[in-house]
Amino acid sequence: MKALWLEEKILQLRDDIPIPELNPGEALIKTQLAGICSTDLEMLKGYYPFTGVLGHEFVGTVVEAPDKPDLIGKRVVGTISIYCGECLACKAGRTGHCENRRTLGIFNYHGVFAEFFKLPVKNLIVVPDSVEDEKAVFTELLAAALQIPFQLHVKPTEKVVLVGAGRLGLLIAQVLKLTGADLSVVVRRPEPAKMLEKWGIKWVYTDDLPDAYADIVVEATGSAQGFALSQRLVRPTGTMVLKSTFAGDVQVNLSKLVVDEINVLGSRCGPMDAALRLLEQGLIDTKSMISSQFTISQGMEAFEIAKQPGILKVLVSFDD
Repeated sequence: MKALWLEEKILQLRDDIPIPELNPGEALIKTQLAGICSTDLEMLKGYYPFTGVLGHEFVGTVVEAPDKPDLIGKRVVGTISIYCGECLACKAGRTGHCENRRTLGIFNYHGVFAEFFKLPVKNLIVVPDSVEDEKAVFTELLAAALQIPFQLHVKPTEKVVLVGAGRLGLLIAQVLKLTGADLSVVVRRPEPAKMLEKWGIKWVYTDDLPDAYADIVVEATGSAQGFALSQRLVRPTGTMVLKSTFAGDVQVNLSKLVVDEINVLGSRCGPMDAALRLLEQGLIDTKSMISSQFTISQGMEAFEIAKQPGILKVLVSFDD
């Protein structure tokens, strides 16, 4: 089958990758659409040392499911952490932090930029008929945005600043708007500013806000500069939420974090079922975020486009 294969930070389109063989509890899925996200681009820079099929944002159709045949023919999305269910973390309900965790297209488990891939049945969620593929493919990324209010009570009286208006940031902005908080989004380019205006969300430039302005600052730039700006904007005893995953080191002023008693919250994957409900109810605009779509045969071109500044979601389809 055709697939995008990453090895030693080099991505290539191959047509000799075998269709995955199923282990007990797994399903075989035909990929309908897959999305290129910032983590995929950071993988090319060495975010994780990974060899295999890249990709983790998808909507697909189940073609084999020996342990759950009623799933065959269903459109599905899925959580990306493959967990054992037996370790202390799993038994405590922290399956996303399984001690033996593998991660779809990121760590020790082949991803979705292929004509077929597999996932455990327990990871799959059936997509409602009313949610088309172009929306459903955003489910995993939207769930990551929803993890913020899941972890942290965002009060409508609080000043919240989102640093970063890229692929994830624009979804976070829409989610945070639903909390009623006094939200400002830091932008660098006019294109996301226009989208935020359309959604009724206030945007600002880097220098528009004073130091120690916000009760909550969400960092979603994927850059060391974004972290530094977030640290400048958060008030004493405020909270910094870190959403970025990127290759490289960051210089941190630990003394400021201690003296100002800043809460630092890492935030990763979130509730997929809730994300699907928001998409089904039409509360999140994803259509405006699609920059372009390519076929798997054009996969290398798709990644080159996705790397360009200002490009939002690039989708890859699997019907050449």
